[in-house]
Amino acid sequence: MSWTEFKREEIHLGGQWLGADGGKTLEVLDPATGERIGTVPEAGAVETRRAIEAAHAALGEWSRRPAAERAALLRNLAAAILANQEALVELLTREQGKPLAEARGEVGMSAAYIQWFAEEARRLYGDVIPSPWRDRRILVTKEPIGVVGAITPWNFPSSMLARKIGPALAAGCTVVAKPASQTPYSGLAWAALAEIAGIPSGVLNVVTGSAREIGGELTSNPLVRKITFTGSTSVGKTLLAQGAGTVKKMSMELGGNAPFIVFDDADLDRAVQGAMAAKFRNAGQTCVCTNRFYAQDGIHDAFVERLSEATRALRVGAGLDAGTVIGPMIDDKAVAKAEALVADATAKGGRVVVGGGRHERGFSFFQPTVIADASNDMELAREEIFGPVAPVFRFRTEEEAVERANDTEFGLACYFYTNDLGRAFRVSERLQYGIVGVNEGLVTTEVAPFGGVKESGFGSEGSKYGLDDYVSVKYTCIGGLGL
Repeated sequence: MSWTEFKREEIHLGGQWLGADGGKTLEVLDPATGERIGTVPEAGAVETRRAIEAAHAALGEWSRRPAAERAALLRNLAAAILANQEALVELLTREQGKPLAEARGEVGMSAAYIQWFAEEARRLYGDVIPSPWRDRRILVTKEPIGVVGAITPWNFPSSMLARKIGPALAAGCTVVAKPASQTPYSGLAWAALAEIAGIPSGVLNVVTGSAREIGGELTSNPLVRKITFTGSTSVGKTLLAQGAGTVKKMSMELGGNAPFIVFDDADLDRAVQGAMAAKFRNAGQTCVCTNRFYAQDGIHDAFVERLSEATRALRVGAGLDAGTVIGPMIDDKAVAKAEALVADATAKGGRVVVGGGRHERGFSFFQPTVIADASNDMELAREEIFGPVAPVFRFRTEEEAVERANDTEFGLACYFYTNDLGRAFRVSERLQYGIVGVNEGLVTTEVAPFGGVKESGFGSEGSKYGLDDYVSVKYTCIGGLGL
């Protein structure tokens, strides 16, 4: 199939492809050119309610299927992704903008998550607890939580859904997914892939449109028993408040402010290589991207020079162009934010070493940027940059680095580089983050838990822990056994 065959312009409810009731649509634009790719339905609360009802109707049969059957269908889904990988890659790049190589990695990771949870579906173990009573037995079982509302962002429109769809379906839950309006086609493609895989109608439903109306229905509808959300902390707090009325189970993967610490004893070549991966992947538009670089006195100048040299070499272009390393930002609003952060930094003494403004290609392109002499009073020290801007701060001692790294309400990912084994353990244990990369700048994998602490959220995606948020634990006491 070609990418155009996966570009579905209807929502998917209970096995049917439909438009919004009122006929309204949303335009989807190519961030590299500003050109219109197509439209999707602007659905709201009414369509979402029908999707929830379809998911609830499918729940009984799906949850009762043996785990081996659910696993087989998830393996079919992973195979369908890989069989159509290049079409899905082009679709993703056209709506999101990232280079083809990165999109290929994301789609491959989507298949990896589904394959992982296909395997984990058969390992959803319970317990038999030794009973304190002679004639009773204590059983503990894990059961699917129910209908899941999944809300995902635009920066990883395929793999963010994989992290949620995979464990939900493996556990026996059904799903209503709401992809971001900027990148809806990769979300709708999941419904098409589910059809190819033979997943029953109603098990996976996808709704596009008003975030306020769809999110409001998902959080208030009593048939929905769990919300899983990836996005900003401010929206996450709103969803938490809205879901409190029906006491829903929640998973929140929220904002970040990742520090990247380079100690004097670090392997500088490795640190710069890791810095490029941790900062500039997806044009800096990831929740685990480095927000603040901290370089110790002894290597500070050399690190800034080497980081700047590598940044100058980055090739900026449309994601579909051969050789592109940095694609466009998602829209002009994102570019304006990067501009404002750079302007604030320079006004407060920051020195632009590389880049610093909009790229000559126009539209949503921004120059990969390195700012030296960064200080704590700059907005980019506190705000999540979400763009290709790399500020470098100087520090003197290990204690100072840890204190400054932890001085944020966020706690998703962090990175540091050292060749001192004792320091590796000391610092990793003191950093208040859910994910720590030691001498590594790219750590995401389906086999490890992904999640944060503090205002970066709670819950884990991926790994053997990824099923926990999609099940409820039931204690059964069986008495009168006459033993």
